[in-house]
Amino acid sequence: MSDTMEPTPAVQLHTPTTQWTKSTCAYCGVGCGIEASVADNGDITVRGDASHPANFGKLCSKGLALGDTVTNEGRLLAPVINGETAHWSDAIETVASRFKDTIERHGPDSVAFYVSGQILTEDYYVANKLMKGYIGSGNIDTNSRLCMSSSVAGHKRAFGSDTVPNCYEDLELADLVVLTGSNMAWCHPVLYQRLKTAKANNPALKVVVIDPRATDTCELADLHLAINPGADVALFNGLLNFLNEHHHLNSDYIEKHTQGLDGAIATAQQDTGVNGVDYAQTAHLTGVPIAYIEQFFQWFANTPKVMTLYSQGVNQSSAGTDKVNSILNCHLATGRIGLPGAGPFSLTGQPNAMGGREVGGLANTLAAHMEFGNPEHHRLISEFWETDNLATAPGLKAVELFDAVASGKIKAIWIMATNPVVSMPNADKVRKALQDCPFVVVSDCIADTDTTRCADVLLPAMGWAEKSGTVTNSERRISRQRRLLASSENPQAKADWWIISQVALSMGYSGFNFTSDADVFREYAAMTGYHNNGSRDLDISGLATLSDAHYQQMAPQQWPIKPGDKVAGINHNAVDIDNKTHSHTAAPPSKRFFSEGGFYTPNRKATMVAVSHLTPQTAVSTAYPMVLNTGRIRDQWHTLTRTALATHLSAHKPEPYLQINPQDARCFQLAQGDIAEITSQWGYAKARVDISNDTNPGQVFVPMHWGQTYASHGRMCALVSPNRDPHSGQPEAKFTPVAIKKWHYHSEAIAITRTPLTALENLGYWVKRRITGGYLYYLANEDGQSLNDCLDQQLTLCKAGTTLSFNDPKSLQSRCAKIADGVLNSAYIIASKIDSSQYAWLDSLLDKTLDTDIQRALLRGTPSASMLTGRQICACKQVGELSIIDAIENSGCQSVAAIGTLTGAGTGCGSCTAEVAAILDKTLNAPVAAIAV
Repeated sequence: MSDTMEPTPAVQLHTPTTQWTKSTCAYCGVGCGIEASVADNGDITVRGDASHPANFGKLCSKGLALGDTVTNEGRLLAPVINGETAHWSDAIETVASRFKDTIERHGPDSVAFYVSGQILTEDYYVANKLMKGYIGSGNIDTNSRLCMSSSVAGHKRAFGSDTVPNCYEDLELADLVVLTGSNMAWCHPVLYQRLKTAKANNPALKVVVIDPRATDTCELADLHLAINPGADVALFNGLLNFLNEHHHLNSDYIEKHTQGLDGAIATAQQDTGVNGVDYAQTAHLTGVPIAYIEQFFQWFANTPKVMTLYSQGVNQSSAGTDKVNSILNCHLATGRIGLPGAGPFSLTGQPNAMGGREVGGLANTLAAHMEFGNPEHHRLISEFWETDNLATAPGLKAVELFDAVASGKIKAIWIMATNPVVSMPNADKVRKALQDCPFVVVSDCIADTDTTRCADVLLPAMGWAEKSGTVTNSERRISRQRRLLASSENPQAKADWWIISQVALSMGYSGFNFTSDADVFREYAAMTGYHNNGSRDLDISGLATLSDAHYQQMAPQQWPIKPGDKVAGINHNAVDIDNKTHSHTAAPPSKRFFSEGGFYTPNRKATMVAVSHLTPQTAVSTAYPMVLNTGRIRDQWHTLTRTALATHLSAHKPEPYLQINPQDARCFQLAQGDIAEITSQWGYAKARVDISNDTNPGQVFVPMHWGQTYASHGRMCALVSPNRDPHSGQPEAKFTPVAIKKWHYHSEAIAITRTPLTALENLGYWVKRRITGGYLYYLANEDGQSLNDCLDQQLTLCKAGTTLSFNDPKSLQSRCAKIADGVLNSAYIIASKIDSSQYAWLDSLLDKTLDTDIQRALLRGTPSASMLTGRQICACKQVGELSIIDAIENSGCQSVAAIGTLTGAGTGCGSCTAEVAAILDKTLNAPVAAIAV
């Protein structure tokens, strides 16, 4: 095997130019189209694709910063075996031989793959084919198990298939939009902006937000139901009971196209009252005032065009599948499904979670929406793949899979494009399992993650800008991801499908002689139509004969796409073969499912599943009295391996934080900016205290992004309960009982430096983030630890230069700056307590000319007025709080729109507008100080 073997792209790559290339965003399941231009020096500029049907040119703060994340800093640049750089041929042979030997000794179920919604459909397909089709085990699961597998299970129980019935454009067509378990403003901001525009264009449109917290999404809400954590089934069972009692069911649709209504209503009545609707019982179970419940029920009942959008707040639960089915029951019982402006809609979390579902990336499914336990499906797949070793039973789902690694049942695991040591529940157990596992392979583009630290073999995979293939977004829309940079930018990086194929061939398996991503795609597309004849929802066989050039030219389109259907983007008279795509031809009309039945159950009728309200598996107690809820923040993505490379994305929420209600903060003697210790049955973490009425008493919220590469104790999933849904296997990430107490520290510091600090393990608390020109650290120590000594030992980058310092041991205040050749190399500020929001001015100092004003500011610990910007509010336009306040106080801005016109805040993705509005209200209504006379 040649060490220079390179996966062949579908078409010849162009050299870097200023031409715009259409591709897709690498983040959430919205699946936004982007256009990118590559400068001669390799820098990438990204803008929204105005012709893409998902986003029409809009991008969120993360998407706009994609170009900033394309760097070789921190990249995995070559294969590594046991800590030593290796050739690709040796790495492939090592992986193949160790997996083959493990299978021979212990059987096929002794090995596993753990893959990701961030790999492309072509990568997913080859991985699934190898594990299930040739190794013969079902042990391939995906981190999508953690975000939307309850939706998959709910769909399959109701529809007989994992089918998303509706489309994004239904947001614009609805008269009532119900958002449940979704902070859309932060987690799907482009869709949120579509909804916001729809509401502006249709004043009659009502928005209901169902969420235990008051999030920024509530800015748009006509009604916010601050539901008790875990009470979703009770609420939607109450709604179903109301619809039945008040004669709002669609009897014609129910009779023709559904089954199971009586059982579903019977359990709903058990939850919420038999004789009429007992609002009091629903209010008791949900914690929502009776008047709000009645208003929601009335709106749903009397509004034919209702969309219910749900996400992680519903799915990430030990009752997630039941929650999904309680929502589907209400739409099936009213016939509001698959209609323009009416239907249930699952919002996926990752860019290719849907693509993974399609090709069988979940352990309990086969490829192309075929299923275990169906003899005909087993026969069809075995025929198509020409294998006699197809797995016959589902594999282990994510939590079970890592439990099997911990117990020694799984002895070799290959992890691709994900960071389970940070993102899995009970994360300490996952880390220990991987450390003890005989053989761990990790494919990634980043060298140092919490998970790569556990690997025996590291394989450098292509990053977002280097990859070519397809992704499928939440509305079943397939989009091309086009390669922006030639492999010469990182010549050792390989496509995931190529790496998997080479290992398969080295193991002696046929059927993996793929030459390009287009080659893989054609095989997958053909498989979806193999003896389908309408028996399966997923059919893209109309794309199975695309040439390499047409595959490259293909525009975004929804499936199904059958032979003879129009293929969006294909211009047969003028084929574009050089990767320069300037416009898309019109896509076919959006497709919906089930408005006239046609479900994929044996009798073609949907099933309304009887579900009951259940309390979470692990209850709060005197030892663990608070309910922990986890989630994402506005400008970060998963475990910081990509978004942290864009320096301004870390400025809005720079540290792990614990959002807690003022009442609970008083109980635990916590003040704003303190550091809290958080403990559960499973783990321990620390976070800054953020006191807010947005979280109800008895509940706390923490973001899930930080691992030990960026924070000492920020791995919040170490706290999270491994309890999981019995149907989907999805973990309970929204309800973990925890204990909270104040962490008492001696002093704290903020430090900036051009190179990373080391030897921080003895400090009680630290957080690292990238800033322009280097790094910024937040540090705190316990008694007996000297922050001065720690920092002075490490910040010695300018021995021949100048040191400016101030030290007052009595007040615990120290300040130091190290300068060489007129350049600031490092600096720190130490005090007994530091409000980090007052030090945003430090972020840019390493990128500035060092003048007297800056030197004085570092010595004083306070900047001049000209240096002040305040904490960052708008990441897209990088606008600070003080700029917004100045626009209000000194420029007369009286609205969010006026502030945006003057400062740019809120004019990018718009996800900061709720915070801008809060600043506006606070500033305009600030009490006037009394004037002394």
